[in-house]
Amino acid sequence: MSSTDKTQHKAKILVSDDDLNVRLLTRQCLEAEGMIVVEATNGPETLDVFVRERPDLVFLDVEMPGMNGLEVCKRIRKMPQGESIPIMIVTGSNDRRSIDQGFEAGATQYKTKPVNWSLLGRDVHYMLRASNAFNALKRQEDRLRYLAYYDPLTSLPNRRSFNEQLNRILKRSQRRNSNAALLFIDLDHFKRINDSIGHGRGDRLLVEIAKRLTVELREDDAINYLTENNAEDDNDLDGNTEIARLGGDEFTVVLSDVPNIAHVELVAKRILHSLSEPIQLQSHNPVVTPSIGIALYPHDGTDPDTLVRNADTAMYVAKAEGRACYRFYDEEMNATAVEQLKMEEELRHAMRNDELELRYQPQVDITNGKVVSMEALVRWKHPERGMVSPLEFIPIAESTGQIVELGEWVLSEVARHCSYWDTLPIDKFRICVNISPMQFNQTDLPSYISKFLEQSGLPPNRLELEFTESAIMTDAETNIAKLAELKAIGIDLAVDDFGTGYSSLSYLKRFPIDTLKIDQSFVADLDTADGAAIIDAILALAKALNLRVIAEGIETQDQLRYLVKKRCRLLQGYYFSRPIYPEDVPTMLMQNFTSFIDEVTKD
Repeated sequence: MSSTDKTQHKAKILVSDDDLNVRLLTRQCLEAEGMIVVEATNGPETLDVFVRERPDLVFLDVEMPGMNGLEVCKRIRKMPQGESIPIMIVTGSNDRRSIDQGFEAGATQYKTKPVNWSLLGRDVHYMLRASNAFNALKRQEDRLRYLAYYDPLTSLPNRRSFNEQLNRILKRSQRRNSNAALLFIDLDHFKRINDSIGHGRGDRLLVEIAKRLTVELREDDAINYLTENNAEDDNDLDGNTEIARLGGDEFTVVLSDVPNIAHVELVAKRILHSLSEPIQLQSHNPVVTPSIGIALYPHDGTDPDTLVRNADTAMYVAKAEGRACYRFYDEEMNATAVEQLKMEEELRHAMRNDELELRYQPQVDITNGKVVSMEALVRWKHPERGMVSPLEFIPIAESTGQIVELGEWVLSEVARHCSYWDTLPIDKFRICVNISPMQFNQTDLPSYISKFLEQSGLPPNRLELEFTESAIMTDAETNIAKLAELKAIGIDLAVDDFGTGYSSLSYLKRFPIDTLKIDQSFVADLDTADGAAIIDAILALAKALNLRVIAEGIETQDQLRYLVKKRCRLLQGYYFSRPIYPEDVPTMLMQNFTSFIDEVTKD
């Protein structure tokens, strides 16, 4: 036996049986397999030994005097340390009812007497391996759950936890007939500062901003974050300040039980003063000022969406009025709404006047360096504004419902381009198309996609539809059926931005999906421990569920090196290519990126 084998953990097995001979035979079989055996002769003793010895598996006889094995099994399952431990119950009864009773009591495996002693060690080893695999997945699920509720960079609650907390606070304020306030904080000129000092220092700047917010507001207010499992009675929210980072340079502060407007102003002034102090970052000492928009409950809104929208509007007014200040929302702040309405009209005109264009970004397979798929990305070439960012017009298209028509246009363009490409001597490749939450919620989506493929002549295996994690999780049971209908058509299905929301393992295993797409924010955070941990967890999860993984947003050699080392098979990002015109796709398909991959892995 090697030194490594000697130092490996020896499994501890609790053998519970009132028959001395059975205990001796079981001990001999298991010790021969290198396991440690502890014994108990009855039910109460079994429970005592279980608590004291904390075994890795329980071998439990059903027919014991007094407290039988089924009752012991039930009691073990009620203990915190007994929820997931493998339990093998042994009985002389082999009828269906007895077996069902055993599993209902919480047994992992059921054996009937006489026991086949020659196979017992193998069976126990199998149960232990299965238990270890399950526990490993459970730890990954717990890790993903934590990361789903907290921002990995600043450790503040993220957008999801903010939404849930705001909803709770407003419900409580309604019950108590009390006031609340939402402060929406955006850092002034952060992009310019970030570009000038580098993204690494920019991240450290955001961490310092988060610390200052936390320290400044902790002086008078208790900061509290509750998980979704907490109840909602009035005693749940003892603190009256909630801080979150929504993403980028956006932060929020929610104040509950607000006594008066003067109190909110005092908090806003403290935030302004604290965040506007110079930040020491090695040779740089940038000053980052915040613009703060404030909306009050119930005066400015009685539901979360209205309150967020109005605080956001007030924040934009603060920026327009000189930045580095705070503004309370009032109904005259309609400039933003007017501008949005104008862009809605222009977008409607753009879809009818050929102002929209498609670009394609290649996805590279690291095993051969080839481009095996392309993501279709829509662009708006405005006659006066120039190129309008999708970050500006996609949310407007979502809010107005235009996104459905826009999505149909994208698919028709993809089909048109594929029809041309298929006349050329190039390999067939997969096209990935984003489907918005509103499109996904259309009840006739599967029939529409089926009809579209039939009319366009595009083979189903050429198309992969990408859905956001939050979209498919809104009504998981209904959406599983819808995804199954889409899958039955023959297309591939992908979860886009995976890891930014939260999918439980139980649902994720049931979704008929082919691909997990790692969000580019996690790739950007690869130089942090949490960023790497998220990607490692997603890759392990995908491997366990036999899913493809693609990482997007790759811009640096270090990011490429890490992902290649971790065997993330498909990669996408500016490091390989920016989105390209349709006419440049054939040339791109002839490229091979093996040299790119070899360059970062040769050392």
